Amino acid sequence: MVRRTWITIGDAVTVVRQCILAGVSRATIYAQQKPRPIDESDLLFSHLIDKEYTRHPFYGSRKMVVFLKAASHAVNRKRVQRLMRKMGLAGMAPGPNTSRPHPGHKVYPYLLRGVSVVRPDQVWSTDITYIRLAHGFAYLVAIIDWYSRRVLSWRISNSMEAVFCVDCLEEAIRRHGKPEIFNSDQGSQFTSDAFTDVLKREGITISMDGRGRAFDNIFVERLWRNVKHEDVYLKGYASMDELMAGLAEYFIFYNGERPHQSLGQKTPDVVYRTGTGGGAIIVDKYPCAVDGAPVERSGTGAPSTAVPRSEVTAKAKPGQRRPAVNEIQCAA
Repeated sequence: MVRRTWITIGDAVTVVRQCILAGVSRATIYAQQKPRPIDESDLLFSHLIDKEYTRHPFYGSRKMVVFLKAASHAVNRKRVQRLMRKMGLAGMAPGPNTSRPHPGHKVYPYLLRGVSVVRPDQVWSTDITYIRLAHGFAYLVAIIDWYSRRVLSWRISNSMEAVFCVDCLEEAIRRHGKPEIFNSDQGSQFTSDAFTDVLKREGITISMDGRGRAFDNIFVERLWRNVKHEDVYLKGYASMDELMAGLAEYFIFYNGERPHQSLGQKTPDVVYRTGTGGGAIIVDKYPCAVDGAPVERSGTGAPSTAVPRSEVTAKAKPGQRRPAVNEIQCAA
């Protein structure tokens, strides 16, 4: 195109103004510019960052700066951020909030504290996590059986709409029947009418995590840890198609081949099919049980004898660790 030759880089008139006058797209002009010479120090830093990230994928730009300075390389954080962004690396920091409540949705009490899970399909649970792709995020929802830790169904989506959670629930019910209790967090997807109406239609009791109680849905949280550390972080999926294929392969492995310590080294498929070797109970150690008046436990309505934590702490010996607020017991 002849008009492209009219544009002169470094002229008194800016490139933007020249492009407007000539009716030429700036992108075509910039694309013709010669690439910048490769900076040898950038190559060295990129190699070191990539090597360290492979060893410690939770390192962000700040820790990478410390690592490089310890290796006698003076570099600022802005440069490290640019190199990590170019390589598609990011520390394993919390990403998008996947549990945003909706003020107009009904929230149900938590029903599983102190309940012994002794058979498959007694309790199912779900949650959403994010997975970082080359450009943006994907969201993964899964439903597991508490007794066997088996993944019953899963879906991925590029948005946080409730529809992919409802599809996941419908598939689990269609393939495996229905549980007695279904537990989730208080995210808007799970408190929506579209989701809870399916549970009500099937006569399933609804349970939801308490606010700020990380252990209420611990089994799905452990699943996310396994999925990310054993598959996602190792493969670094770039697209939704790659993620779909990779997760399909991983969940087959997770259910059918991967032994679980909490299941006596059996696989979830075997425990779910036989109904032996699994189980769990979430024990709440607050209030602490001693002789005294009954105290109602939050979310269950079940009474227990307890004393205030201040009195229990006062009886502890010097240097003795205070009892944990939450404790998870998993039957082998």
